[in-house]
Amino acid sequence: MSKYLGLFVAEATDHLAGLSAELVALEKAGAEGGATASVVDGIFRHFHSVKGMSASMGFEAISGLAHRAEDLVGALRRSQAKVEPDTADVLLATVDALQAMVTASASGTPQLPDPALLARLEGVAERARGASAAPVGPAPPVKSLSVEAPPEAPPAPPVALPDALRASQEESPSPAIIQVSVRSDALPAGRREVAIDVEIAGTCPVPAVRAFLVLKKLGSYGTVLRSEPTASDLKAGRIPQKRLAAVLESAAPLQTLERVLRQISDIGAVSLRESEREAPAPISQPQPTSPSEVPAAEAQRSIRVKTELLDYFLDTVGELILATARLREVGKMIPNPFRPMLDEGVDRLNAIVKDLHDKVMAVRMTPLAQLTERLPRAARDLARRTGKQIELDIQGSEIEIDRAILEELGDPLMHLLRNAVDHGIEPPHLRLLAGKPATGRITLVARRERDRVLLEIADDGKGMEPEKLRAKAVAVGAVTAEQAAVLSDREVLQLACLPGVSTAEVVTDLSGRGVGMDAVKRTLENVGGTLEIDSGRGIGTRFLLSLPLTVAVQPVLLVLVGEEILGLPIAKVHGAAQVELARLDRSQGTPLLAYGGSHIPVRELGPLLGFRGLAPGPVRSVVITEGDGGRVGLAVDALLGQQDAVLKPLSPPLDQVPGLSAVTVLGSGRPVFILDVARLLVA
Repeated sequence: MSKYLGLFVAEATDHLAGLSAELVALEKAGAEGGATASVVDGIFRHFHSVKGMSASMGFEAISGLAHRAEDLVGALRRSQAKVEPDTADVLLATVDALQAMVTASASGTPQLPDPALLARLEGVAERARGASAAPVGPAPPVKSLSVEAPPEAPPAPPVALPDALRASQEESPSPAIIQVSVRSDALPAGRREVAIDVEIAGTCPVPAVRAFLVLKKLGSYGTVLRSEPTASDLKAGRIPQKRLAAVLESAAPLQTLERVLRQISDIGAVSLRESEREAPAPISQPQPTSPSEVPAAEAQRSIRVKTELLDYFLDTVGELILATARLREVGKMIPNPFRPMLDEGVDRLNAIVKDLHDKVMAVRMTPLAQLTERLPRAARDLARRTGKQIELDIQGSEIEIDRAILEELGDPLMHLLRNAVDHGIEPPHLRLLAGKPATGRITLVARRERDRVLLEIADDGKGMEPEKLRAKAVAVGAVTAEQAAVLSDREVLQLACLPGVSTAEVVTDLSGRGVGMDAVKRTLENVGGTLEIDSGRGIGTRFLLSLPLTVAVQPVLLVLVGEEILGLPIAKVHGAAQVELARLDRSQGTPLLAYGGSHIPVRELGPLLGFRGLAPGPVRSVVITEGDGGRVGLAVDALLGQQDAVLKPLSPPLDQVPGLSAVTVLGSGRPVFILDVARLLVA
């Protein structure tokens, strides 16, 4: 079963993530007195699926722990009792333990559950059974759970297979049609042959794997005499029309076999009958006569693809874009009589490559829900630890963004959430004294604006105080008193992103404004994003994250310094101006440019990069961009315009050069380095 370990881990992790979200929803619905039957059913199915697939893989400890949790949820469903916080606590702790055990199983170091957790589960389950009108028997021991029953034993354990498993069909409306027919002239007691026909559901992405595991499960109840397709064909991925016919020699009652097959998900239809030692009937299925007759389930298929493969596709398409641009440049050197034909071919190639790029990017796009579904659980746990009442509202989680960006957003979003709970939202008694509801509100709103995704995280807490930030930044030496005096309140709030700048009276192990905010801003900038902070005393704080849809292709501003062409991310550029540096006011020898109501220091980009022997003219182009300490002007020789660039990561040792973040290639074949202004200024 080791070949299915990766699928098992992925599927189990999906179920456990769903469990965390639904348990938080269950607790909230119970507190509000709303109907929770559908939520409880969903939680039961998740635990049931984890139990079945782990049993199929032979992970008895995981299956046993999931069984105990399933038993507790089943008792809650029968009693329809209100879910208390301690019940939610123990179920969430069980989810964490299951996740740790699943992760450990992937590394080949299986773990046993904590006995204290098992005792807590059993205690809560006993109370739930006491409130239930239909008590159930005790859960089996974790260590002795078996995935196979002897042929003489009627009950069979639930089984699910580790591939594209979804909700168990035992506790939900099932599309499976189970037909069991027994001949009146049945054979005498003892072993006999049972003919079994199985149709895999059209939504199953890997039907051959599912059918192979069906054969393996049937083998535990007897001997599989023959099958069509054979086991070898199934291992090779061949299963015509997604149907399996097999003959099993077994003494197990048909009801037992029926129960086993009913437990398996992704089964479309099953037929069992006693056989007279005849070969399985050929599998035939009417073919649809028109596309309109194709079942809807067949049209919606999905497969799991390794992210490394998607990255390779994107890199390859990027190379095609660069090669097309190079062909266009070379075409300009061809005599006019032949150029139109070449231009036509290049245009056609460019259109195909662009369409291919769009399709690859569409595959990489991932809903924000994969990230935001973890936040309700985190907010709930943080509120319990701090003794606060929190309501988290998430909107726009269906918006999609590049997977590479999504993977980088996990820690920044979690840190901002912790900040909001720990330092933003006041304790209930202080909120009531301030005339606010006892329950603090945190909102996360995602929206799409052209080629950007905006994430807004806001709380209705006590807000941040610019004057305290200003004083703290001067005290720790992050800025000088003169620089701090000319900053607007909005610019002062950005100082919270500098290391060591925090107005929190007590820095806890949960968070701290200024402790880690520099890492949040740096992560956003690394993917081409920006961070804005808006706050008012007593009314709360708002963080606005502006992110590109993709990190692969970004617009850059090309500038000329000496004979070198360099790129600046457009997302970091606020404006540009033509000035004579000699006419600008100076502070401690640094030119100051009046821009946007404040004075911005101007630095020569050439010397910052270590260029020697430059003789710049009196009139300079100044690009106003963003640094860690606020806006800064970079003096360059000329602005060459904006261009969409296919960015490539730097390989060693260039990735260690301060101020360089990526590289692109122009249509002429000339490489251009993309600058990281923040790192360049502190180097």
